[in-house]
Amino acid sequence: MGGLSSRLGASAVGRPGGAVESRHSCECRKRKRNMGCQCDSDGEEDPDRLLNTPRRKKLKTTSKYIYQTLFLNGENSDIRICALGQEWNLHKVYLCQSGYFSSMFSGSWKESSMTVIELEIPDQNIDTEALQVAFGSLYRDDVLIKPSRVVSILAAACMLQLDGLIQQCGETMKETITVKTVCGYYTSAGTYGLDSVKKECLEWLLNNLMTHQSVELMKELSTGMMEQLVKSPDLFVMQVEMDVYTALKKWTFLQLHPSWNGPVKQLLADADVWIAMEKKELAEGMSFLDTPEGIPFLPVFRHVRLQYVINDLASARIVERDAILPSEWLSAVYKHQWFAMLRTEHDSDTGPQEANKEEFELNSMRCGRKLAKDGDYCWRWTGFNFGFDLLVTYTNRFIVFKRNTLSQPCGGSVSLQPRRHIAYRLRLASFDGSGKLVFSRSTGYQLLALEKDQEYVVMNLDSRLLVFPLFICCNFLYTSPPNRRVDSPEPESSSRSLS
Repeated sequence: MGGLSSRLGASAVGRPGGAVESRHSCECRKRKRNMGCQCDSDGEEDPDRLLNTPRRKKLKTTSKYIYQTLFLNGENSDIRICALGQEWNLHKVYLCQSGYFSSMFSGSWKESSMTVIELEIPDQNIDTEALQVAFGSLYRDDVLIKPSRVVSILAAACMLQLDGLIQQCGETMKETITVKTVCGYYTSAGTYGLDSVKKECLEWLLNNLMTHQSVELMKELSTGMMEQLVKSPDLFVMQVEMDVYTALKKWTFLQLHPSWNGPVKQLLADADVWIAMEKKELAEGMSFLDTPEGIPFLPVFRHVRLQYVINDLASARIVERDAILPSEWLSAVYKHQWFAMLRTEHDSDTGPQEANKEEFELNSMRCGRKLAKDGDYCWRWTGFNFGFDLLVTYTNRFIVFKRNTLSQPCGGSVSLQPRRHIAYRLRLASFDGSGKLVFSRSTGYQLLALEKDQEYVVMNLDSRLLVFPLFICCNFLYTSPPNRRVDSPEPESSSRSLS
């Protein structure tokens, strides 16, 4: 037995009961499972079955063959395209996929019968590498686009009217929006008509300008882009409106001193030093925005919601000290806020009670907060809000508003009116490392009536979806527009959506 075992050891496997199975039989069973056995009952391969069984072999795809043979090698070319000092031996039948060449070859243009065409390239964004990709896309099914090259390729695709390539460039841009690409993408999207890309870039900027401040980004933001951001009700503000004004001081300093290089923590101090030096050069009663150097920034600062800057004493003093803003701007805001206060105290203005989305977007208070990790939080945003002391609580995945009247200490005066109304919108967001949203939720525009010390659950959150740090942004409107005031108190009501 020992000799038999040793002889079988290399070619047999033990089975229950002492039986053995040949290695060929094992392989046969594998083939049966995978592609069907070709063996007869004696374990020999059946020649007839073998001849009729298809075998898989990966062939070179038609697309790769066409790209290599016709495009790269230029075989059987019937037209030569010359541009930017380079030549491409191409084929009219493929070029006609391009709207540009299709029109050229199908009409009575002289180029329709030419075999050599000189292309004029008026767009400085287009280079030979971009043309290589654009022409090559006519000969293959897919194109790999590097984010660093996407703007040049988009420019070439637009000139040649290659709709598929334009769409792919747009998708690449959307997927790679970062602090380094967002401004370039925004500008290019506007130039080449990619409205969806422009929209996503704007949303990225609205979400990240204040939440993740960057020296590099502030240097790149043009006056027009910054104006659009600052005037938007969707700007994700951290912490209060005064921080928007502060961000604009830094941005203005960087626009005028683009060579400044330092950490973002040092930026405000250096900007304040520069502002103090500028102030010394101003004539009596003059502001920085009145000077030739400051006039270009005037449209941007005009959109700061100053009524929520001067509602805090320390902030009002800083604005007066800086002398950036024209004095007539501040005088108008002081007057407006004074009359708003008198209305809430003496004219029964208990807050907005009618749906007025336009008023809300133009004049709501913008504020926000960052919750670094899960836990219990309670806070109020600084400033005088016409006696409406609003406490915000985050606890046990609930966000709660409370109208504080008597239960908690308050540093300012508190309204004792039985009922007060506010319009609000609360948004939550979390971001990945590139600034893209990974979680977001919004209450939408709401109207809310609160009695003294009344609480209201604004949002109930699913803990499985929350990602920290969590950013909270709120818009509030505490007073009704002067021309739409409702003097009589509203009947019993709760939160309602603004239509």
